[in-house]
Amino acid sequence: MNTRDPAEFYSELQSEVGRVLVGNTDVVEGLAIALLTRSHVLLEGVPGVAKTTVANLFARASGLDVNRIQMTPDILPADITGTHIYREATGEFELHRGPVFANVLIADEINRATPKSQSALLEAMQERSVTIEGDTLELPDPFLVVATQNPIEMVGTFELPEAQRDRFQQRLVMDLPERDEERQILDEFDEQPTLGPEVVEAITSPDELRSYRERLDDVYVAPPVKEYVLDLIAASRDHPDVRHGTSPRASLALLNASKARALLRDRSYVIPDDVKGLAHQVIAHRLILHTDAELSEATESDVVADLLERVDPPGSVSLDRHNGLDAGERVVEPME
Repeated sequence: MNTRDPAEFYSELQSEVGRVLVGNTDVVEGLAIALLTRSHVLLEGVPGVAKTTVANLFARASGLDVNRIQMTPDILPADITGTHIYREATGEFELHRGPVFANVLIADEINRATPKSQSALLEAMQERSVTIEGDTLELPDPFLVVATQNPIEMVGTFELPEAQRDRFQQRLVMDLPERDEERQILDEFDEQPTLGPEVVEAITSPDELRSYRERLDDVYVAPPVKEYVLDLIAASRDHPDVRHGTSPRASLALLNASKARALLRDRSYVIPDDVKGLAHQVIAHRLILHTDAELSEATESDVVADLLERVDPPGSVSLDRHNGLDAGERVVEPME
C-alpha cells in the first residue's frame, strides 16, 4: 500500500492542478476536503471563472472517473440516474446507467433544472445509491457531486431548496482573478492556446484516497475546539438577522471538514483556525435571513463574519495520546 503522507499528496495535487489553474488554491482544498469526508460541494461564481474546469482538473488529478451533465429546465430525473431501455433484438429491458454513475459528477448550472430534477440528486448525495424502477443500485466509491451555479443570473432558474443546500458540505466561491493572476492566464494561454484538463495526470488512485479517509478517525479534536464549533452553530441560530439557523448536520460538517483540513496540513489534531477557516464555506449557504436583513442588503457571509467576531475561539488546544503522551501528561499547543 502507498504510504505517502496525506499532506504530501495534497501538495502534489495542488501542483498538478496548478499546471492549468491559476490561483483558487482554496477551492482545490475545499474539493479535497469534501472528497475525504464523503461530502459534496456547491461551486458558485460568475460565468467564465473556470468552475467546470477546476472540477475537471481536480477529478483528473485525483485519478477519478468524471461525468458532466448540463442541467436545463427540460432535463428529467431519468436523464441523471438512468433507466431501463427495451432492446428489440433481445426482447429484454437493459439497464442504461445515467451520468450519476461516476466518482465525480459535475452538475453544471444546477439551478437551471426544475426542483423535480434537482431532487433526483438527493438520494444519490445522501444515500450514495439510486433507485431505478424499483432497483436500488450502489454508486461508485468515492462519490462526489460538484454542482455549479451562477449567482447573478436569475432568469429561468430555480433556487435550490433549503433541504438540498443543506446536503452540500461546502459552498465554494470562485471570484474574478486579480490583475496579476489574469496576466498569468493570458500568458499561459497565449503560449498554449489548447491548454486544458487533458494535460493533467493522475497523482493518486481511489484506493489511496480511501486510505486517507480512514486516517481521519485518528485526527484528534480537543473538547474546547468542539465547544467552539457548538458555539458558532448556536450563535447562527440566535443571530438577529437569521430566520432559520443551521442544523446538527452543519455542526457535523464543520467538525469533519476541520479534521480533513488538519490532515491535509500535516497535523493529527484540529486547531481553532481550522474551524475559522472553514466557517464561511460550511455555514453561510445554510442560513435563511429575515426579510428585513435581505432588504438592508445583508448577506449570509456578513452574518458568518459577525459570528466569527462575536464568538471567541479557545486560546490553545490541549493534546494527549496523539502526541504519544500518557493520560496524565499534557502539553499546550499554540494556535497557528
